[in-house]
Amino acid sequence: MPVHIALLRAVNVGGTGKLLMAELRSLCEDLGFRDVKTYIQSGNVLFRSELAAADAARLMDGALARIMGKAPGVIVTSGAQLEKIVASNPFPVAKPNYLMINFLPEAPPPDVLKSLVAPDGEEVHVSGSEIYVHYPNGSGRSRLCLPGLRRATARNLNTVQKLAELAAGMRGT
Repeated sequence: MPVHIALLRAVNVGGTGKLLMAELRSLCEDLGFRDVKTYIQSGNVLFRSELAAADAARLMDGALARIMGKAPGVIVTSGAQLEKIVASNPFPVAKPNYLMINFLPEAPPPDVLKSLVAPDGEEVHVSGSEIYVHYPNGSGRSRLCLPGLRRATARNLNTVQKLAELAAGMRGT
């Protein structure tokens, strides 16, 4: 049975969009997903399902909308895709925690970088439906403005690597 990784948008440790990972695991099990595992309190969940990635994303997003009052946005991908994203890193010398990979529901328009404002030396690269952003001073201090990221959910390179490793481990069991 295929292993999927769901990346939830707008799920926070505190404040608005708060969702306990135990609740997320339970929701996924109630949806019929198997071998459900979450990774850190930021909306990452690995599971097995025969559903196609897009169908699993729609099902999960709808269930979350009922609980949270609003669909947060769910991207479902595979471990192999995450491995490819890691291997395609356009900024190999960047510190992994200073490199954010922004996952979009579909590829952005070709002119997505036209309105980019990167006053702190941020570097941006678009690849498919992902936008890599290297924040040389950290993302928390950045004044980067890129409207194309509004619908994205971001994970740093460390998290993406760990999710790919966890998925590989699940495939091997």
